[in-house]
Amino acid sequence: MLVRHAAKSLARRQSSFFRFCGCRAATAAKRHLSTLPPSSAQPTRLTLPPSPDDKALISLFDNPSSSFTTGIFSSRSGLFGHPSLVQPQGFITLARSTLLRAQLLTERIIRARESRDELLKVVKNLDRLSDMLCGVIDLAELVRNAHPERAWVEAANEAYEGLCEFMNVLNTHVGLYEVLKAVLSDPSIVKTLGPEALQTAHIFWHDFEKSAINLRPEQRNKFVSLSSEILVLGRQFLSEVNAARPPASIKPSELSGLKDNGMGARLQLQARFTQRDLLVYPGSLQAQMIMRSAPAEEPRRRVYIAANSSTPEQVHLLERLLYTRAELAQLVGKPSFAHMTLDDKMAKSPENVSHFLDALMEHTRPYARSALRTLSMRKQSHLNTPPFPIIQAWDRDFYCPPEPPAPPIPLPPLTLGTVFAALSRLLRHLYGISLRPAESKPGETWHTDVHKLEVIDEEAGLIGWVYADLFARRGKPGGAAHYTVRCSRRTDDDDVAGDGAVEDADVGMRESIEFEAANRHQVRGEEGTFQLPLVVLLCEFTRPSAARGPTVLDWHEVLTLFHEMGHAMHSMIGRTEYQNVSGTRCATDFVELPSILMEHFLNSPTVLSLFDMEDNSSLRQIGNHHEDPCHAIDTFSQILLAAIDQAYHSSAVFEPGFDSTAALATLNNTRGLIPHVPGTSFQTQFGHLFGYGATYYSYLFDRAIASRVWRNVFAADPLDRNLGERYKREILRYGGGKDPWKMVSALLDAPELETGDANSMREVGRWRIEDEVGVPGRH
Repeated sequence: MLVRHAAKSLARRQSSFFRFCGCRAATAAKRHLSTLPPSSAQPTRLTLPPSPDDKALISLFDNPSSSFTTGIFSSRSGLFGHPSLVQPQGFITLARSTLLRAQLLTERIIRARESRDELLKVVKNLDRLSDMLCGVIDLAELVRNAHPERAWVEAANEAYEGLCEFMNVLNTHVGLYEVLKAVLSDPSIVKTLGPEALQTAHIFWHDFEKSAINLRPEQRNKFVSLSSEILVLGRQFLSEVNAARPPASIKPSELSGLKDNGMGARLQLQARFTQRDLLVYPGSLQAQMIMRSAPAEEPRRRVYIAANSSTPEQVHLLERLLYTRAELAQLVGKPSFAHMTLDDKMAKSPENVSHFLDALMEHTRPYARSALRTLSMRKQSHLNTPPFPIIQAWDRDFYCPPEPPAPPIPLPPLTLGTVFAALSRLLRHLYGISLRPAESKPGETWHTDVHKLEVIDEEAGLIGWVYADLFARRGKPGGAAHYTVRCSRRTDDDDVAGDGAVEDADVGMRESIEFEAANRHQVRGEEGTFQLPLVVLLCEFTRPSAARGPTVLDWHEVLTLFHEMGHAMHSMIGRTEYQNVSGTRCATDFVELPSILMEHFLNSPTVLSLFDMEDNSSLRQIGNHHEDPCHAIDTFSQILLAAIDQAYHSSAVFEPGFDSTAALATLNNTRGLIPHVPGTSFQTQFGHLFGYGATYYSYLFDRAIASRVWRNVFAADPLDRNLGERYKREILRYGGGKDPWKMVSALLDAPELETGDANSMREVGRWRIEDEVGVPGRH
């Protein structure tokens, strides 16, 4: 209840104990990053010279050794400027201090029915309690994932686990629930709550009920037990997802004719030299090379089966996880885990998800079938077979090798500094916002690679900070991630004095009080004082060096950076009074819209001209966009994965003899395009079944909405400030404080979507996912 996730990656914990913290948005490594066909119109050239901020960004990221030197400071700072976090032990002290204050505030809320004035403050105090704890938990989540020093990681883990244990209590606290019930049952008090406060109150209410708050004590105990078991099973499942699969044995003769002249030649020489079959491990470079380059079908088939095999124990582990989730849902009166999970999402119910997926599948199928026919003709030509041979699962990468994403027009090499400067230029055009390098004191960041950026609004001034930790290093997690370490909220009406304190406790609570006080700022043009958002971006780009020069990004890395900055701007621009609805703290199936939309801007030649800092007209619209018939196949495959996610989280898991492998095979053979391969069980490697849990459709859903927003709102003039302001006003401003259907409906001038019912879900399913399916006739 009191701990709420912000964005993602959609990889949210399934225990409601942690619902309101862990503000992280990770970019999945296998996310499809593709491009739209370029516009037929010549790009509008922008002749603005680079601003001082643009030049500073380029210097900061492309030549950090000479661009930004740390000033001389009289004392060492703590992490993010907090004096209490100079040493790892300070994290534990801060957590204890925060726990003392949280206990006092909890007691105050429980006593609220003694005074009408206190009842009027309950929603604000619940949100403040959540923020008090999340402020430390979210920071600990970042540190334990990103900090290179073991002592800091251990301290962060201790702080994280201790505060989350307290959250465990709060999320099933009958006293807090009864007070909130008293507030929402009194019409005179409800009338005093603004729309945002009421939305926040309902979020708390729904999450209390999801935590079995209305059940008898023994049933609540069972709920806690099942939730803990789900976490344990989930960790075991994710561990098995990444476990090594047995190798495939490949005969030397089966490697003849490899299209790859590098590694393929070495493998053939190795086979001839050893006179032994090669053991090819799934996921290895050798396995990828064989799947893409081996003309003979048999080695590809064998590698595919090896890569998608499972032990009976792995299948049983997944099925046990699914069954336990279903038990948890039934315990709180829901027919299935999907029903329990979706009632506060845009979809509202698994039936509505089915409406969306069915419509999307019907729309996508002709494109995917056309693509499959193209592959079949390639196979026919290659093997000289009768017309239209069946495409098997192991044929896809051979007849349509995956290609890295490419920009829609030729671009010069893009350095990291140039990309950041272009990002800042785009934000300035759309929202009047710029990124500006800022000095960080010694100890303020966790590594010398980390650069601090101020986010400056031309009218409001400073509105937040981004800390960019962008270079790969030993021990750092792979992939890209966005952490909302601190959310925006209004603080001048907190009434901290009303929490009460005993004299001995004041000293023990000092760290927490100072920690919160450092976050408060006055924003020009805004009434009141606000806690400003603080976001951390993690990537794994190559570090610049004197020998190699600046970091040059591949196109998929540029897309990733724009995607993550979409999340960051959602956090920055959202200006809500309550942190539980701030920025990326919104519905799972809405949170990816701003980040996916940012990728669409990279398909506009007008936007791409922002990368040209010299205005030398080097960016010309010479189409280099390659047609990839496999995009439609991949989208269709993702629809099937979303469908199996729904099936696995339905009440079907209670049926005698439920078999997850049989369910997957039936789906592929009845609704899919490529036959299921007997002996395989891909579901044990589908790690998103734990993180997404009945919400895997969300990324497809937001891709469809983002495609429509791009096409109908921005495509014709993507740098129009009026359009950017409208998007801010209708979408980014509210975070999760307003019904997302109403926001999308207003932005698209589509009143038929406002109710968010089954017809609305079908309508979104009928929209093109432009970045994958494209325009009719493309295939």
